[in-house]
Amino acid sequence: MLWSSYRKSVELSDDSSSNALMGHFLKALLTTSLMWSLLQSKSHSRVGLKSSTKQKTSIFSALASEKSLSDCKKEQQWKPPMYSSITPVCFTSPLIEKPIGKESMPQTPPFSAMFDSSGYNRNLYQSAEDSCGGLYYHDNNLLSGSLEALIQHLVPNVDYYPDRTYIFTFLLSSRLFMHPYELMAKVCHLCIEHQRLSDPNSDKNQIRKIAPKILQLLTEWTETFPYDFRDERMMRNLKDLAHRIASGEETYRKNVQQMIQCLIRKLAALTQYEEVLAKISSTSTDRLTVLKTKPQSIQRDIITVCSDPYTLAQQLTHIELERLNYIGPEEFVQAFVQKDPLDNDKSCYSERKKTRNLEAYVEWFNRLSYLVATEICMPVKKKHRARMIEYFIDVARECFNIGNFNSLMAIISGMNMSPVSRLKKTWAKVKTAKFDILEHQMDPSSNFYNYRTALRGAAQRSLTAHSSREKIVIPFFSLLIKDIYFLNEGCANRLPNGHVNFEKFWELAKQVSEFMTWKQVECPFERDRKILQYLLTVPVFSEDALYLASYESEGPENHIEKDRWKSLRSSLLGRV
Repeated sequence: MLWSSYRKSVELSDDSSSNALMGHFLKALLTTSLMWSLLQSKSHSRVGLKSSTKQKTSIFSALASEKSLSDCKKEQQWKPPMYSSITPVCFTSPLIEKPIGKESMPQTPPFSAMFDSSGYNRNLYQSAEDSCGGLYYHDNNLLSGSLEALIQHLVPNVDYYPDRTYIFTFLLSSRLFMHPYELMAKVCHLCIEHQRLSDPNSDKNQIRKIAPKILQLLTEWTETFPYDFRDERMMRNLKDLAHRIASGEETYRKNVQQMIQCLIRKLAALTQYEEVLAKISSTSTDRLTVLKTKPQSIQRDIITVCSDPYTLAQQLTHIELERLNYIGPEEFVQAFVQKDPLDNDKSCYSERKKTRNLEAYVEWFNRLSYLVATEICMPVKKKHRARMIEYFIDVARECFNIGNFNSLMAIISGMNMSPVSRLKKTWAKVKTAKFDILEHQMDPSSNFYNYRTALRGAAQRSLTAHSSREKIVIPFFSLLIKDIYFLNEGCANRLPNGHVNFEKFWELAKQVSEFMTWKQVECPFERDRKILQYLLTVPVFSEDALYLASYESEGPENHIEKDRWKSLRSSLLGRV
């Protein structure tokens, strides 16, 4: 594991930097984040692509049939697709009428099997659950329902098992209305009381038919939303229900033990990941502090650590995929959770807003942007700064071809920071002909139409991939969050009659499920521990230090810059 490789190498320091660039995810993403600034207006990037001597597969070879630039300019602003455009797909449950045994226990399918390229399954079985007086369908698609009816629709019985896309969608969206532990308590109650699991005189054959289905529901919950079970109340209810299922049946006991052990391993890995992130954060210092104690002549830069742009792009992909892997799907919903108007419990509202892994990922984006700017502003000589710019252009190009759009955008963000963009003499040394392709592909106009086209190409390549390298899709994360945010803001959670607007949550689940597929890809590149440690722990300049370094490299051009330069020299260096 990437993070465990740093547990012994990263030492705690008394000089801890200011906490993350964002105190809270929404505040950072929607106000101060570097990523969000890229979403608000057209970039002023001067960055482009440099032709490479290496011949590697580009994700755009399959895009010849896509619209031209002139066509895309005619497009209207992008909007989320209409719900009615989703094609229903029918999945049959493998649970019914199967002999009981470990090898025949149903398994949670991968997301690629649950959600196809044309949409996902909203075609739910019309069973006795539908006549409970709370579910509304149109053309056999579930559109809305009372919260209680939706909960009952989640719970299996002898003749029914909920569609797996419904399970994912409801478990994802239900936290907007109630805590996961409250939902688990209701599910346990329905299972125990309705299926008479607490009755010692109940029909054993009946229990044998329902037990595998309940166990499968619990398995899907623990595998897809394991972080819910960091709550002791969740774990207590899980163990209680699992114990009732397993009592008297050796096969069930083994399956229950396997499920719980797998869950505990996932939670332990998350704890370890958070500990390593904390250690990395604690060692971070301002690069200016390092410069005061160590002459610049003996300082390392990124090129001395990794001279090959393709190798650096690979190591960036390692970090991206590792951090993506720890983001739970529920965090996309919890980031924007608001108080349910029908919920009178005010004290527990804030407990639902758990987005620590999302925040860590956004902080990584900001760190990478500041690292790029720092590496460019650090060199004293103009030709060295120009070489660093060209190096990062090549790194960005390699990220582009790998399908790592998040690192690509972080690099662009760093190169567009004012302390870098103002270095006119340095940029004059860089061949501007290199910049056009990258600027075109990541152009924010028309709501990032070109990027979205590129992302579709990468996603299609991933679906038909013949190698693990072709499976990589790392989206520009802030744009993904933006899409989910506006979907959430643009549609009400409840209808005027108080029913849950389930049509909205089908679309939400579709967007999150695509991300779930991408984040499960294992990085195929060989790890370089030295490069990874540099990327994660090397000190970077603060914004003020970046401006100071920029002014020291190329002097102020007007009175405003001169005044700021004097102020920074006084405050940061103690000079007048």
